[in-house]
Amino acid sequence: MRILVTGGAGFIGSHVADGLVADGHAVAVLDNLSTGFRGNVPQAARFFEGDIRDREFVDGVFAQFRPEAIHHHAAQMDVRKSLDDPVFDAQCNVIGSLHVILSAVKHGARRIIYASTGGAVYGEPETLPVTESHRIHPECAYGISKHTVEHYLALYRMLAGLEFVVLRYPNVYGPRQNPHGEAGVNAIFIGLMLDGKIPTIFGDGEQLRDYVFISDIVAANRLALDKGNGEILNIGSGVGHSVNDIYSALSRIIGFEPPPLRVGARPGEIDRVYLDATRAASVLGWKPTVSFEEGLRRTVQWHLDQRRATA
Repeated sequence: MRILVTGGAGFIGSHVADGLVADGHAVAVLDNLSTGFRGNVPQAARFFEGDIRDREFVDGVFAQFRPEAIHHHAAQMDVRKSLDDPVFDAQCNVIGSLHVILSAVKHGARRIIYASTGGAVYGEPETLPVTESHRIHPECAYGISKHTVEHYLALYRMLAGLEFVVLRYPNVYGPRQNPHGEAGVNAIFIGLMLDGKIPTIFGDGEQLRDYVFISDIVAANRLALDKGNGEILNIGSGVGHSVNDIYSALSRIIGFEPPPLRVGARPGEIDRVYLDATRAASVLGWKPTVSFEEGLRRTVQWHLDQRRATA
């Protein structure tokens, strides 16, 4: 199958592209390299450098490559930036996504697998773990923009027969995560601990998030190529881990003894959210397979390997 991965030079998108290449698909990557890296793009994949906000560029990519399916990961995904500049957030996540959807319809693509967010769309949950039927109540512009695109996908399924599967992601972690672009507490803590620096924990550290290792996210994307249509699916473990849990686990794995620096809580953060993925198990046959601590061990090892390779 001919598959386009938008955002395929970034952390998650590049792993998805790797998995699709390994499955024997013809893969192209579209990325503006604002947070991704050219070196993350599989050698076997065709690369188009540009921005999804540029409608002519996006349409040109579709005209040249003629994808049958799209894994749409290109996005502005910084929650604080979305609040500071909601117009930019909407330009990237809503207008940019519309360019992808309209080009998919125009050039005969069959299906879009859309990377949404399982934390930001629900807001502070009323019940845990959160199911897809939970009320939508985003507390940041990022959550609003990501959810808006879900409606556009449903519209173009009705108007043009475009198939789609929405994957509402948890906190994804693993190799290639960039703490400066696609920020994640695991990548930040690992980098600091390996440098002998003490990480900072905001608030009491008991904030709970759902952490799923990158290989399990790739598995969900692979399954969504052929299963489900018009589905919105949580991708999560159903278990919350606190920032304190992460610090303790990484301290054991790395052999880091100092306690964290503790400062006041950051305003506007959701206190706890983790996702019920029962529907993903039913529709896709998906379940996470990598335990939280095993995923951390693999991530630490990747960081160590990277440091040795560049020493």
